[in-house]
Amino acid sequence: MGNLTHMNEQGRVKMVDVTAKPETSRTARAKSSVLVSKEVYEQITNFKIKKGDVLAVAQVAGIMGAKKTADVIPMCHPLPLTGVDISFSWQKREDGYRLDIETTAKTKGQTGVEMEALTAASVCALTVYDMCKALDKGMVIGPTYLIEKTGGKSGHFIRQEE
Repeated sequence: MGNLTHMNEQGRVKMVDVTAKPETSRTARAKSSVLVSKEVYEQITNFKIKKGDVLAVAQVAGIMGAKKTADVIPMCHPLPLTGVDISFSWQKREDGYRLDIETTAKTKGQTGVEMEALTAASVCALTVYDMCKALDKGMVIGPTYLIEKTGGKSGHFIRQEE
């Protein structure tokens, strides 16, 4: 199957064997966003959403999402995360208010934490949507992308647009 690392000799999927890879410190940062209406923005920032403190719940959900990444991404290795952090910022736009979500995941291991950072960002955004959908089902999630990663054989990656 050539260079397909997740395929065995029979052409069937497999989890890549990282046994021989050295353990290194690894970090990844990812970003997502949720575009909301003025009403949703005001209700979130004034703690008026009936389901509770949206950003506090989204932050916990994002951390839980990072910890459960291997349970939802089939070929992802379970990792001993050494840290997960999430920050939020608001941007006023012509079409509403954008909540920017930035996540950082860290480990010391044999494979990277990009998927954990991306999952944390995605779960945060989905949680914001879930908690606010009674007010506005037209919220827009994304884009979601990797900002930076360090460690491992492939080295340091920084997204050029950042």
